[in-house]
Amino acid sequence: MTEQGGPDLSALLAQERRARLAAERLLEHKSKELFSANRQLSEHARKLSDEVVVKSAEAQTYRTEAEELKGENTQVRADLQKANKQADKAERRLWEALETIQDGFAVFNARNQLVIANRAYMAMFDGLECIRPGATYQDILEIVVEEGLVDIGFEDPSAWQARMAGRWQQDRIEPLTVKLWDERYVKFLDRRARDGDMVSLALNITETIRYEEKLKEERTRAESASRAKSAFLANMSHEIRTPMNGVIGMADLLCDTDLTEEQRLFAETIRGSGETLLVIINDVLDYSKIEAEKLTLQPEPFDLERTITEVLLLLKPSVQEKGIELMLDFDMFLPTRYVGDPGRIRQILTNLLGNAVKFTTEGHVMIRVTGIGSDDGADQQRLHITVEDTGIGIPDDKVDHIFGEFNQVEDERNRKFEGTGLGLAITQKLVALMGGEIWVDSVEGEGSCFGFRITLPLDEGADTPAPLHSTDLRTALVIDAQDINRMILDRQLSMMGLRVTARRSAEDALADPPNSFDLIISDHKPPGTDGLALAQALRDRGERGPILLLCSEPGQLDSDPRMQGVTAILQKPLLRRDLFQKVGDLGVTLPAEAPLPEPPAPEPPAQADRLRVLAAEDNRTNQLVFRKMVQDLAIDLQFANNGHEAVTAFQDFRPHMIFMDISMPEMDGKEATRKIREIEADTGAPRTPICALTAHAMAGDADEILAAGIDHYLTKPLRKAAICGKIEELAPVGLSVTAG
Repeated sequence: MTEQGGPDLSALLAQERRARLAAERLLEHKSKELFSANRQLSEHARKLSDEVVVKSAEAQTYRTEAEELKGENTQVRADLQKANKQADKAERRLWEALETIQDGFAVFNARNQLVIANRAYMAMFDGLECIRPGATYQDILEIVVEEGLVDIGFEDPSAWQARMAGRWQQDRIEPLTVKLWDERYVKFLDRRARDGDMVSLALNITETIRYEEKLKEERTRAESASRAKSAFLANMSHEIRTPMNGVIGMADLLCDTDLTEEQRLFAETIRGSGETLLVIINDVLDYSKIEAEKLTLQPEPFDLERTITEVLLLLKPSVQEKGIELMLDFDMFLPTRYVGDPGRIRQILTNLLGNAVKFTTEGHVMIRVTGIGSDDGADQQRLHITVEDTGIGIPDDKVDHIFGEFNQVEDERNRKFEGTGLGLAITQKLVALMGGEIWVDSVEGEGSCFGFRITLPLDEGADTPAPLHSTDLRTALVIDAQDINRMILDRQLSMMGLRVTARRSAEDALADPPNSFDLIISDHKPPGTDGLALAQALRDRGERGPILLLCSEPGQLDSDPRMQGVTAILQKPLLRRDLFQKVGDLGVTLPAEAPLPEPPAPEPPAQADRLRVLAAEDNRTNQLVFRKMVQDLAIDLQFANNGHEAVTAFQDFRPHMIFMDISMPEMDGKEATRKIREIEADTGAPRTPICALTAHAMAGDADEILAAGIDHYLTKPLRKAAICGKIEELAPVGLSVTAG
């Protein structure tokens, strides 16, 4: 502007320049803001584009998944429809099957309401419309009782319903059999499901019940037939044994009389045939009892060694006739007393030893007993018993059949041997009944070895026979022709501390210097001489020591004058206990010089009282047999013909012992024994020994006999030795039964 106040050009220009610069700066600023905005818009557009791409991909995925789900839904719907069809088909088949079966089927829910039931189940209710799905179990119980659809017997209806309802409350529901009104029997099997439902199965067991009833009837008939068979066998045994007692008894007595050679042959034939018949009867009875499983064992304490010796003594007559040797080798360290059935063990031994003797014509028969501890404990003993012989042997093709029923080794060498073929079969069954086993080893032409193993409890109250060590006897001479006998005696005497020298013959024994031995034991029949002659020869040369003689028949030597040279006689077969006792006694009382013959004993004074024996026997023949058997004894004998007479005679005669027949008219022996025992109890009289004489041999007979108060029993047919031995055994102390 001029000085006169007009605008200055330079100022205007400067102002314009400043305005332009401000505009440029503003433009630049706005440009930057626009660029920044465009950049942000571009980035946002790019992000939106990326999001659109992602969303587009997700949308495509969703469309794909939707398509897949649509296909799966279609498949699931199709599978579900198929499964429903299959389930309907299975249910229809199951229901058709349930409707087809004859047994009832029903389901109750947790509230015990009937849900479903097949026709067989509903048929039990005889078409009652009130019993249908929805009815409760309690309602059904009340309806069936009111309508009489079940047979509850004499049980109170309310009690029956309560019992049936309580049955369903048990954790384990037991099966229940119900009889229906139409004579059908239904067995209910009920089980509670996990969801609380009850599944009930009603089995029609009518045919089973009827079959069981039929079986019961048949069993009853079979048992009745078995009892009839047992009674028949018992009666037959009695009827056969009674006359057999007369036959064998009389034949036995006849053989003891003076007979010609021909008469003795006839008498011995009668006796032998009778005893053979008796063996057959016993075999048939025993086999019948075993087959009917009626045979039971009767265990009791017994001495095994003594039992074996008794069997050997019974076989002695047969052995002597054949001239063979019987030997016993009982383990020295083995106990002798056990608990078992001595009668059945004796039967086993008799069968095995009897067969060995029967089939051995020369040589020997030996029974050997050994044993080991049982696995069952220290109070058990496992016994190993063998019977060895030098007989004819058994062919290899017959060994496997030897224990069969009615089997015998048939060839030209043994057709002469009689028998039923039942003995070994019975023996095998008896051994099996004792829990043991039996076997056989045999060489044809050389001999056989039958053996069996059994385990028996030891008799706790018995002691093993211990040898008595002698201080006076140090050396012993044994004279026996049998190697086995010498070996057994050597072992037994060695246990007593003696040094043993064995000689086979009398000639060998006499070759030793006199008084070389403290003890001499000789067999009764050494080769070349006899035992008495050997003893006399030893005494004649100055032998001072005791001489023991082993003899099977000691009674035959008592009257021989040469007995003065013998210190004692020992019974063969020899018991360890007897040998130990005798040698022990000799060791204590051994004299320094040979004993002088003792003067004859004075005649015993006449006894003021004789042994009184009462025999109750209704059979006249048996009375005669009994009288003849005891005629050599110093006894007063009286007979009673029945039980009544026996009771009366007991009161009048006052016998020391009674022999009582079991089967007698009017009053049998068991009833008579009970009467006698009552009299003894009422009067305070001492118990009189009563021995039964019975022809009954069936299982249980012995128990019934002893239960009646009888002390002993003997089975008919009677033996003279058994009768006389029993009288001597039961005789009171101080009363001798020896005549003279």
